[in-house]
Amino acid sequence: MIEGNPFVTLFGTRKAKPGQEPYEIAFELGRELAVAGITIVNGGYGGTMLAAAQGARQAGGEVIGVTCSEFGRSGPNPYVSREIKTHSLRERLECLVDLGKAYVVLPGGTGTLLELAEVWELKNKRLAGRDRPIIIWRSFWEPLVELMRSADPDCITAISPAESVKEILGVLESICG
Repeated sequence: MIEGNPFVTLFGTRKAKPGQEPYEIAFELGRELAVAGITIVNGGYGGTMLAAAQGARQAGGEVIGVTCSEFGRSGPNPYVSREIKTHSLRERLECLVDLGKAYVVLPGGTGTLLELAEVWELKNKRLAGRDRPIIIWRSFWEPLVELMRSADPDCITAISPAESVKEILGVLESICG
């Protein structure tokens, strides 16, 4: 059990479908975090958000979905156990970041990039605690990490790469206890 960090925020694409790697990873991660007693926080919609929520709920876990009225969507996916409604993208991002005691960044698009940039910069500026790990899906995000390393070698110390659900859980346990 990962103690002291009951909420983990997951970021990832809304475009992933069942059978695709990001979807299946998110489902397994949601399930394993729930088994470990961790509450999942995510954007509450489809793709990896739905997959993680479904995996968590099927394992008896809780899922907080942070939705955004600005998107004009009808509501969260059916696996969200608690919805937090926000009015703007900025408010949604702030809520996702504030709730998380750790962040897992799965493959995604520009929205996921925005989320990664937010938590990464907060860590780099020491505005987020050292005890709040940022775990990225290595193979997807490594080109960005290498680009950032070329501009500022010290900035990558805030990032922990992983390439499997087992590795993600290992990073969480080693950092969070």
